[in-house]
Amino acid sequence: MVGATNQTLRPFLWRAGKLYPDREIVSRTAEGLERYTYAEYEGRVARLAGALSDAGIGDGDRVATFCWNHNRHFETYFGVPSMGAQLHTINPLLPDHHIQYIVENAKDRIIFVDPSLAPKLAGAVDGDAFASVEQFVVMASEVPDDVGLSPVTDYESFIADHPDEYDWPDLPEDQPAGMCYTSGTTGQPKGVEYSQQMLWAHTMATLPESGLDIGAKDVIMPVVPMFHVNAWGLPFSTTAAGAKHVYPGPSPTPEDLATLIEEEGVTMTAGVPTVWLGLLDYLDEHDADISSLERIIIGGSAAPKSVIRRFDEEHDVDVLHAWGMTEMSPVGTVAHLKPGMEDLPAEAQYEKRAKQGLLAPGLEMRVVDDDGNEVPWDDEEFGELWVRGPWVTTEYFERPDANEEDYEDGWLKTGDVVTVDEDGYVQIVDRAKDVIKSGGEWISSLELENSIMAHDDVAEATVIGVPHERWQERPVAFIVPKGGVDEDALKADLVARVEDEFPKWWAPDEVVFIDEVPKTATGKFDKKVLRDRYDDSSLIEGKTPDSEAPSDE
Repeated sequence: MVGATNQTLRPFLWRAGKLYPDREIVSRTAEGLERYTYAEYEGRVARLAGALSDAGIGDGDRVATFCWNHNRHFETYFGVPSMGAQLHTINPLLPDHHIQYIVENAKDRIIFVDPSLAPKLAGAVDGDAFASVEQFVVMASEVPDDVGLSPVTDYESFIADHPDEYDWPDLPEDQPAGMCYTSGTTGQPKGVEYSQQMLWAHTMATLPESGLDIGAKDVIMPVVPMFHVNAWGLPFSTTAAGAKHVYPGPSPTPEDLATLIEEEGVTMTAGVPTVWLGLLDYLDEHDADISSLERIIIGGSAAPKSVIRRFDEEHDVDVLHAWGMTEMSPVGTVAHLKPGMEDLPAEAQYEKRAKQGLLAPGLEMRVVDDDGNEVPWDDEEFGELWVRGPWVTTEYFERPDANEEDYEDGWLKTGDVVTVDEDGYVQIVDRAKDVIKSGGEWISSLELENSIMAHDDVAEATVIGVPHERWQERPVAFIVPKGGVDEDALKADLVARVEDEFPKWWAPDEVVFIDEVPKTATGKFDKKVLRDRYDDSSLIEGKTPDSEAPSDE
C-alpha cells in the first residue's frame, strides 16, 4: 500500500499547529522581543501564502529573502515552499556583484528584505540583474523613509487582507522548495536547489538521537544565519518536533545570546566556532546563567578541542561537532560518542568529539585517493570525501561546467580531505585547496590551527601556505593575540608547541600578528584574502624549514 501523503514540508507545519498550538516562536527585534504561538504562526503563514498567490506567484516561481534571523523570515520558510514556490535565501554579506549575479541567475520575482539591509540591497540593484523582480517587501509594519527600492510595500500590509486559512496544494516530492548559493570564493556562486523531498528527508534525519536529537521539550536558538543553508535546517527540524523557536535577530552580541539563553530557557543552539569563542570570553567576565543550555551544535569550520573542553568543564554544556555542505542541505556527519565511549578518559572523548563525526543515517560515503582508489580507515591515510544520499544534490543550477568537476556517477565530490578512524569517525584534514604541499609532502593547515587556537593567549588563528622557491609552499600562521601578551614570547611558544605535536617541518616559517582574521560572508576564516595579500615569498625569504623536512626530489 502506498501512503497518501508525499514527503513534503507542509505536514510539519500542520503537526506543529495542531499538536503544539501553544508552543512559542520568540524573536529579538529592534523594538524588543516579539512572541506568538504555533497556532498564530500557522495562520500568518497561510496569510503570506494568500498574499503571494494574489501577487501572481505560482508553481515554481522563486521568492527571495534578504534577511536576518527573526519570526517574519521564519514565516517564509513554510509559506513560500508550501504554496508551490521556491524559497531563495540570499546572503546579504556577499559583495554587490555576487548579489546581482544570484538574483539574475535565479530570476527572483519578489524579494523580502529587512529594513536594516534595505540600503545594502538598494545599492546592489541593477536594472538588468534585477529585471525579474516585480516587488520588494520590507520586513516591518511600515516602509522606512528613503528605502531606495521600488515598487515596495511593508510585510504587514502585504499579508493584511488575507485569511488565516489557505487551500494548500498537493505538491509532488520533486517540487523545488528551496535554493541557496555557495559563497563563490573561487568564482561565481553556484546555485543549489532543494526539492520538497530533500528537505523532508534532511529534517527527518536531524530529529533523532543519531542526528541532532531534537524533541518537543527543546528550546532551539539558531545563531547560524537563516540565509546560510536554511540555518542548517533548524527552522524545519524545530517545527517538525514541536519545539520552541528563539531567533536572535540581527548581529547578536555575546551578551544578547547569553540573555536569550537565560531568559528563554534555550536548550540547544548552533553556529560557527567564532560565535562560541565570543560567548566563552563574555562568560569569563560576566555573571550569566546559561544552566538551561544542554548542547551547542558547532559547524561551518572545525571546532577547536579547547572550546569543546571549556564548555564541558566550565559550563556543563556538550558541544556536538557537525559537518555539512550547502550541497547537502547541509548536515552530513555528527560527532556523537558511540556506546561505551563515555567510559573513556576525558581526553580520549574530546579527541573523538573534536572530529567531524559519524555519517548521518541515510547517507553513503567514499574516501578516495588521487587515483580514485578508496583509502583504508586507519586514521592515517588521506583522501577526498565523496558522499551521496537523499538530501545530497546531484547537480548545480545551470552550471554544467561545475557539474563535471564536482559530481561523478551520483557522488558529490566534497573537496574535503579527510581521514577515517577504525570506529568510522571522519576527520577533515583540510579543504583540498587549503592543504599545504611542502617538499612533496602534505601539511594540514587545519590541524595546525587547532593546535595554535588551543593556546590560552590566542583569540583567533589561521594558517596558509605561502609560496616557497624550493619547498613549493611553507606554512605561515596569522594570529590574533589576546590583549596584553608578549608577542615575542607567544611566537616562540607557539612554534615550540607545534614542534612538540607534529613533525618539526610542519612548524610555521613565520608567525604574523594581526588585529582580526578576515572572514567570509558566512563567518568562516577567509584564507583567500590572506593568500591574495601574501601571494609571494616575501614573508619567508631566506628561511629554511627544519632539517627534518622531506626531500624535494
